[in-house]
Amino acid sequence: MVRGSCLCGDVAWEATGQFDLMSHCHCSMCRKTHGTAFATWVATETSGFRMVRGGDGVARYESSPGFQRCFCARCGSSVPRVPGDGEPGGERVFVPAGCLDDDPGVRPLSHIFVGSKAPWFAISDDLPRFDAYPPGIGGEVKRGARAPAIREGALRGSCLCGAVAFELDAKPALLVHCHCSRCRKARAAAHNSNMFVREGELRWVRGEDHVTQFELPEADVFGTRFCSTCGSMTPRPGEQSGAVPVSGGALDDDPGDLPVIRIFCGSKAPWFEITGDQPAFDAYAPGRS
Repeated sequence: MVRGSCLCGDVAWEATGQFDLMSHCHCSMCRKTHGTAFATWVATETSGFRMVRGGDGVARYESSPGFQRCFCARCGSSVPRVPGDGEPGGERVFVPAGCLDDDPGVRPLSHIFVGSKAPWFAISDDLPRFDAYPPGIGGEVKRGARAPAIREGALRGSCLCGAVAFELDAKPALLVHCHCSRCRKARAAAHNSNMFVREGELRWVRGEDHVTQFELPEADVFGTRFCSTCGSMTPRPGEQSGAVPVSGGALDDDPGDLPVIRIFCGSKAPWFEITGDQPAFDAYAPGRS
């Protein structure tokens, strides 16, 4: 049996069947929803899948006609969408791998929608890459038009549904991929992809009152901010350090080359392999906490 749950624990599920078709998806919708460079999905049979608790606490957003993205209304973690009777592909449930509590026993097969990948993220492994779906699987994901810049030189960001938008007045100082279990749960992904700016360098364009805040009770400082309509992760001002974490997947513009580090690699998901030559640390980087 393989179990899974959201960050706050309100929503939980389990599956007794085999898992397959694990892929890293770089489409713009997954990047917005999860706030990361990519989301990792894995499939299992609907017949062996069941919600253990919290089904009534799942919020849904229709990101494209007939396709709903589901998330915990309390903490914002993406959760599985169970297809209804008679739906195409209804024999399988696609699960966000970052929320799994157990090893599903499979490993990623490919990167998909690489034609839409974030310009600030470099793929460094040897997995097959496809610009969209692999041949013979799936259809087209439409890309929405970006709004024009409001101020020259500002970096824009927004949620998937567009209700929340913000600007950064300065280039982020650092890109951090964190593999800790809390970040994996919060992003429902292999890791988060946070960029950092100072408090005064973030400006809300619209929708700040549309952001839901969740603080993890057992943590000294850890929480999520997300759009209450679509579940997309948003910036988190007010952290004790004075630096504002900004989910890289929320950016609409390219911040350019940034120093990159990986932290809490000692807690990484068993199904994810860290590759490349970026500095990687088992916990915090030296001098950071």
